[in-house]
Amino acid sequence: MHDDELHIGEDVARRLIATQFPEWRHDAVRRIVTDGTVNAIFRIGADFTARFPLRSADPTAIRSALAQESLAMRELIACCPFPTPVPVAVADPGYGYPLPWSVQTWLPGVIATPNGTAHSDAFAQDLAALIHSLRAADTRGRQFAGVGRGGDLKDSDEWMEVCFHESAELLPVARLRTLWASFRSLPSAGSAVMNHGDLIPGNLLVEGERLIGVLDGGGFAPADPSLDLVAAWHLLDEERRVRFRNELACDDLEWWRGAAWAFQQAMGLVWYYQETNPRMSALGQTTLARIFDDPVFSTPTFANSGAR
Repeated sequence: MHDDELHIGEDVARRLIATQFPEWRHDAVRRIVTDGTVNAIFRIGADFTARFPLRSADPTAIRSALAQESLAMRELIACCPFPTPVPVAVADPGYGYPLPWSVQTWLPGVIATPNGTAHSDAFAQDLAALIHSLRAADTRGRQFAGVGRGGDLKDSDEWMEVCFHESAELLPVARLRTLWASFRSLPSAGSAVMNHGDLIPGNLLVEGERLIGVLDGGGFAPADPSLDLVAAWHLLDEERRVRFRNELACDDLEWWRGAAWAFQQAMGLVWYYQETNPRMSALGQTTLARIFDDPVFSTPTFANSGAR
């Protein structure tokens, strides 16, 4: 999927796990096939998973990032109304794999899909309950600490130019540019609140029509209060989006900024993963279609919203 991608097979993963965690040396280790783009994931026995970063990076920086992820996951556990993995350990490189890696608990469930629960009132309610609980968590005075998704929409301008260029043969770029011009000009929706930060289908577990688990909590942090609203565009049809929005009492600005973050994320998925991860590319297509088809984004009220 990436030019700098690292490759790790079950044999290497098994040796690393057995060496550093001898208590699991007799447990089965198998690669889990996912749509994930950040980690290679291996299940250890029945209760744990090992996560190996996929992209080449400085080992010291990765160790620091994994330690921060562990803290964020524990903070998420304290406020999340659904089960979420518990961090277990940060492990060392070895046997040809050059980076630190992590272990966390395994959660059972089926990964959500863009259309699998799109028509479910129950799922929309669960999703709103999740975001409501995360927003209620204490930021402890912290603000958004990064760039890109979750901060100032204009920080994505350079990336969006790359996406427009790469999408020329895939998407209606002229319309996309016009829509982004309005999105990027939206004013702030208010002070930062706690956000999961990546509420895509692959990070949510379902059973039937109910949400039963939340994955990848290492990015739990203060950010734009609109950021986690991307879930509505990735996962819900129009009627369920209305119900979801009403549950969270989102005003126009907050709702539009949520669509803007979903748009920014989806634009990168379509072209970048077209060949290497078709289901992620398809997620981007589905999300953009939902935004395109929403009549509000063709109204003068929305088009003029950034001028306030």
